[in-house]
Amino acid sequence: MLETLTLPISVLIAAYLIGSLNSAIVLCKLAGLPDPRSQGSGNPGATNVLRFGGKKLAATVLIIDVLKGVLPVVIASLLGLDMVWLTATAFAAFLGHLYPVFFQFKGGKGVATALGGFLALSLPFAGAILLSWLVVFALTRISSLSAIIASSLAPLYSIWFMESLVARWIIFIMATMLLLRHSGNIKRLLSGEESKS
Repeated sequence: MLETLTLPISVLIAAYLIGSLNSAIVLCKLAGLPDPRSQGSGNPGATNVLRFGGKKLAATVLIIDVLKGVLPVVIASLLGLDMVWLTATAFAAFLGHLYPVFFQFKGGKGVATALGGFLALSLPFAGAILLSWLVVFALTRISSLSAIIASSLAPLYSIWFMESLVARWIIFIMATMLLLRHSGNIKRLLSGEESKS
């Protein structure tokens, strides 16, 4: 039993460590910019980096954060793990981004890394989430609202696009955590104080 769990557990640990490599913090340091956790919204992610680091740096952060979700799941798939373990791998990378062991467990909100994991799990599933984000953003120009609505819809989309019940529950947990990470944004949206992107 222990031998059969060695590979998937090793993959989960590796995924968490990959997720813990926060690109916003590292790239801002390399560019001679302040720690994004001390600037703007305080979130070490692409949207906040855009505010003070420019479009190119923010785009680089976004791409790396998506890849942090994609690569562990792709590797796990190549190693022959089933959908439950693949979804758990996406969750581990997402968890690493939220609570990075290399940065005092103070990470970002996880939207891009979660999307990356979803892309590797199922293109139709991730496509539905991304389309939801794009539609809301096109109508409102508010990045946080787009993420909140897309996250809220993710468990529903998982019912349509994913057969595994356990995988659906993992996605539900990820969606709930995404919403909790956006609690401040939700409060500002309700009070009309949230800024547009």
